[in-house]
Amino acid sequence: MPEGDTVWQTAQRLHTALAGQVLTRSDLRVPRFATADLTGRAVLDVTPRGKHLLTRIEGGLTLHSHLRMDGSWQVYGSGERWRGGPTHQIRAILGNAAYTAVGYRLPVLELLRTADEEQAVGHLGPDLLGPDWDPHAALANLLADPARPLGEALLDQRNLAGIGNVYKSELAFLARATPWLPIGELPAGIPERLVRTAHRLLEANKDRLARRTTATGGTSRPDQLLYVYGREGHPCPRCGTPIRKADQGDGSRERPTYWCPRCQTGPSS
Repeated sequence: MPEGDTVWQTAQRLHTALAGQVLTRSDLRVPRFATADLTGRAVLDVTPRGKHLLTRIEGGLTLHSHLRMDGSWQVYGSGERWRGGPTHQIRAILGNAAYTAVGYRLPVLELLRTADEEQAVGHLGPDLLGPDWDPHAALANLLADPARPLGEALLDQRNLAGIGNVYKSELAFLARATPWLPIGELPAGIPERLVRTAHRLLEANKDRLARRTTATGGTSRPDQLLYVYGREGHPCPRCGTPIRKADQGDGSRERPTYWCPRCQTGPSS
């Protein structure tokens, strides 16, 4: 699932290509909105909200989309070949004279009144990359259920919006706690540090092509960009113990999780 920084980058690409321009092509390939025609309307802005995308359109309309596991928005110049996937995977097309934005495999796509955006994103906690970021509110949300495993609490977008599997695993490693440790059992001061670190990492990565959480400045080697995520069987960068991988979930969905069984304290899978 894309993390908040990936969604932020997607929003910037869409905004650059569409904002301030009148739509000359509009095609929403979902049954509920298949007859909607947005041509002749100008796109006002494209705003990320956690992992959600809000494309605001003249006339008080918003196209709300969510990428979830494998959705994507691709932007193509006039005459450029579309390469995001087969035609049957296209769910949305928004085009102007210069650019065309194509949404592939979008599991969530709905057209709603801009005044009703809260129906789609009002449940979200403070956005790590948004103007509403509030570390105190995020911390209070995380600690509201002290028995909840750290990884599940970080992934819950109602607590704070923007963390996915990568940052969940990386933040738990930096906190020296397994993702299964109840968040209320973290040592004093660590939850506050987690919230600050989450904000710092997403801010640092929102303009990078390759996400990096490690302190190794300037590295471009894939094996040195992340501490534990995607590194099952590789040595822990702190203690050398092989990194482990397991699924973690709240019963609704299992998510890949990486951790060091030696230097991260707490229960394991």
